[in-house]
Amino acid sequence: MSTSDTPGDSGSLVTIAHDDDPVGAAGSLPYGQYGVIDHISHFTGVGVSTFFLVAAGATLWEVVARYFFNAPTQWAFEVVMVLCAASWTLSSGFVTLKRRHIGITVFQAIVSERAQWRLDLVAMLIGIVALFLLLSDATVRAYLAVAHVERTGSAFNSPMPMVLKTLLVLGGLLYLAQLTVNLHRHVRTAASRSAVKVLGAFMAVYFVVGFGAHFLGPDSVFGLLAGRFTAVADVLDPSAALDMRSYDLGSISLFMVLALIALMLTGMPLGIVTLIVSVIMAVAFFGPKGLYLVSANVAGLLDHYTLVAIPFFVLMASILEKAGIAEDLFDAMSVFSGNLRGGVAVQTVIVAVILAAMSGIMGGEIVMLGLVALPQMLRLGYDRKMTIGLIVASGALATLIPPSITMIVYGLSAEVGIGDLFVAGAVPGLMLATFYALYVLVRVHINPALAPTAREVAARTGKENRLSRTRLNAVFLSIALIFSVMGSIYAGIASVTEAAAVGAVGAMVIAAVRHELKPALIKGALMGSMSTVGTIIWLVMGAVSFVGIFNLVGGGDFMRSLFINLDLPPIGVILVMMLILVVLGTFMEWIAIILITVPVFAPVVVLLAPELGMAEDQAKIWFGVLFVMNIQIYFLSPPFGPACFWLKSVAPRDVSLQEIFISVIPFMGLQVIGLVLVLAFPDIALWLPGALGGK
Repeated sequence: MSTSDTPGDSGSLVTIAHDDDPVGAAGSLPYGQYGVIDHISHFTGVGVSTFFLVAAGATLWEVVARYFFNAPTQWAFEVVMVLCAASWTLSSGFVTLKRRHIGITVFQAIVSERAQWRLDLVAMLIGIVALFLLLSDATVRAYLAVAHVERTGSAFNSPMPMVLKTLLVLGGLLYLAQLTVNLHRHVRTAASRSAVKVLGAFMAVYFVVGFGAHFLGPDSVFGLLAGRFTAVADVLDPSAALDMRSYDLGSISLFMVLALIALMLTGMPLGIVTLIVSVIMAVAFFGPKGLYLVSANVAGLLDHYTLVAIPFFVLMASILEKAGIAEDLFDAMSVFSGNLRGGVAVQTVIVAVILAAMSGIMGGEIVMLGLVALPQMLRLGYDRKMTIGLIVASGALATLIPPSITMIVYGLSAEVGIGDLFVAGAVPGLMLATFYALYVLVRVHINPALAPTAREVAARTGKENRLSRTRLNAVFLSIALIFSVMGSIYAGIASVTEAAAVGAVGAMVIAAVRHELKPALIKGALMGSMSTVGTIIWLVMGAVSFVGIFNLVGGGDFMRSLFINLDLPPIGVILVMMLILVVLGTFMEWIAIILITVPVFAPVVVLLAPELGMAEDQAKIWFGVLFVMNIQIYFLSPPFGPACFWLKSVAPRDVSLQEIFISVIPFMGLQVIGLVLVLAFPDIALWLPGALGGK
């Protein structure tokens, strides 16, 4: 089973799909074996990783210019969008080369190596087909945008639309080229490799002909060849023969969902799964011209400014992690906890809350806690099961406590204010953290042998924990950074994206205070951020195209009518949705669950809002908190809880996966209690947004 060193929320069931692995299941292609395309993918990834830093600086300057000089910029927004879009799209080759695409490898983990090889082969072939069909239309849109120098019409009036469409094409071509190279490396016989070369040559000719036909005209040689390609496409048009409109919406919706699930279970990248289903349905319904619907949905995603917050928050978390702030926080809390029995456990919860507010990434937080807190708590004599369960549950708080990446993706899918979601998630997140701390304190009060006091530890070890002034300054600055970032969002001073940029730059300042701001740290943080966001963005692109086609053919309306016609009270409908999420969580990645279900669920919740006694936006925010709390339970749930696998990846060897699963059960119970409380008393999530003048 493949793994990844990038921060994320994958586990053993939901892992990074291995498109190609010539050196074994645990390795990736050595640098010395790179070909031309491999070098282009690698160096492009390295180059565009720096764009996040430039974009963060430009966003910070916009904030400074607006508030300190009363001179808001005209260029920052569009420049930042272009920089981030370039990094998102052009990271595709690097992500594919390094096997970082997110996939569900449940079957690959149990089948033979030969079967795994076949599944990988199918995944790469389908990926090539999906990308080729997407690009066959996206290139045309890019050529038209270039020919007309398509501009924004804003005060700055930059050619951002033209650049974004061009970047989508360049990134897609790089993805396609690298995947074709991976396929060539994957197949074993000379005949197969020759067939891959022919396939690659055909695709190269096709795109060169399309380029030449557009810019040299239909009467050129390129135009004549393009006409032949178009004629072949018209002959192969399946829409008339299939007559998809003659089928009822229920059958079409069921086919799309079953096709999606079946392809997901093969282990292919989730972005490719959603993209190929989108392409198939678009062509089946509308013929080759239907590909415009797919490429338009994908291209439209690139100008979502809120998405820029994701790389900035990831970059902030990566810098703070590599600078050793997590260890500083833990040591500081150890000093402050004094002689409280179970104090180290309570401080672990507090550190987890602070780390969650720094990162918003569950996987990275659990790894940090597993590396820093777990060995120390076990060394101090804390009960193993209580310690393990506490670390997993506390680490998963990053999905609920802002700036949660999960909430950002939900907000984009549900079309609700992300700042409002952040405010709404704060109290439930702190409530769960309090539950964890109280649970530990009650248990150690009943059974003192479960946890020693600081005095007992000092007497046994003869050591007293101290913290240097530099490390203490870094801790205080980190906490100040959190309050600055989240406070600026809550107070309406800065947007989520602007606050995230301030956080990324602030993290560099803290790293400098700790004397850790070195080239290696910056490079590692930028590369990790580029790789992490690169895996997410292509998945989001595929999911957005799927949802767009699904809604266009009527699937969304059909699914919503099913919920409305269940003849259940509003809370009953919400419970059915929660149950569906529980089922999907047993085999599907969280981001896929959000992007596929939220566009269906959110409109239903809006329709139910009057019966729930809420405004429409309140209902979506409340449901968003419930949704994320449900996802959090899934992260811990045996047998496929990703959080458990993340801890296992860094835990001592004597900590078994079975022991982790047993250890998290009491904390899952606390999570369920928290979910029920928010379900029964919506004001737990909604009172703070209301108090701050939100929804």
